[in-house]
Amino acid sequence: MKTLRLLFIMLAAMVIAMPMAEAQAKYKKKERKAHYNSQYNYEVEIQGVGQDGTKVMKVWGYGKKVEDAIIEAKMNAVAAAIFKGIPGGNGAAATPAIITDSNASEKHADYFDTFFSPGGKFLQYIALTTDGMPSGQDRLKIKDGYKVAIYVQIMYDALRKQLETDGVARRLDQGF
Repeated sequence: MKTLRLLFIMLAAMVIAMPMAEAQAKYKKKERKAHYNSQYNYEVEIQGVGQDGTKVMKVWGYGKKVEDAIIEAKMNAVAAAIFKGIPGGNGAAATPAIITDSNASEKHADYFDTFFSPGGKFLQYIALTTDGMPSGQDRLKIKDGYKVAIYVQIMYDALRKQLETDGVARRLDQGF
């Protein structure tokens, strides 16, 4: 009787698990990696209201070394302000993306390649960071390196003005 009961439980478990396995198989490793490595995959959390014209946020970056992850986090902070916007929370309202054109990164590829190059112009718009070695939950060892969180203050208004001056972003007074 016990073996019959065990057999029934195993059969029921297989019937339940089969659709789950099929759903996971539909989302192949290559597709998961493409989503993970997307240029729009920024992890940003607003921390509060900064000085006028600035945004204070916690941003995550990935890298083989902690230093690489810190640099990526800084790039992600500026890129989120430009392309995606910053979600609201902690007493701060949501901030829309500076560039609303979804094809802007392709249209101005040369500009953004230079802007986000190592030591590039994007660093001018980061006023304050926690550059020290993150620890605890802000520094996680993952399979291929590290996931690191830093706190960043972005000079949002100055960044917007520069992108408008360079002809990459539309001026706010241009209308629709």
